[in-house]
Amino acid sequence: MKGALKTRHRVLRVRHVQHAMAVAETARARDEADGIERNADRLRKVRNDLFSDPGMATGANFAAMQELAGRLEQAGRQLDGALYDARRKVEAKEGLTLAANRDREIAEKLKDRARADLEEWRENKLAALPRYRRMQRTGDL
Repeated sequence: MKGALKTRHRVLRVRHVQHAMAVAETARARDEADGIERNADRLRKVRNDLFSDPGMATGANFAAMQELAGRLEQAGRQLDGALYDARRKVEAKEGLTLAANRDREIAEKLKDRARADLEEWRENKLAALPRYRRMQRTGDL
């Protein structure tokens, strides 16, 4: 009986660590997605600011700004793809976190059940003893 309780407690500790790791991985994935999103926003702002104040633009300057705008547009599309992938990764990590949480809760319930079974076994063992032995065990003597 005691062995079953120890085993359940060890499983619970493992499940707790697995849950903590899943939460940390989810937070890391969210941070990565947020970083990519911030970079994409900054890129859009730079591209929009490129043509906001053309001032005295020569043909060469205008061509260079168009080239830069094209490259910024291409980088923005690549960041959009990376952001999509990062969000999907976050969703997958959240699913793993939920599964780890479920496993941890199951392990807690099994440990509580094993503890209750052990207590019941001890009570039954104590009740099976003759009366004078029970008094010796409980200290009523």
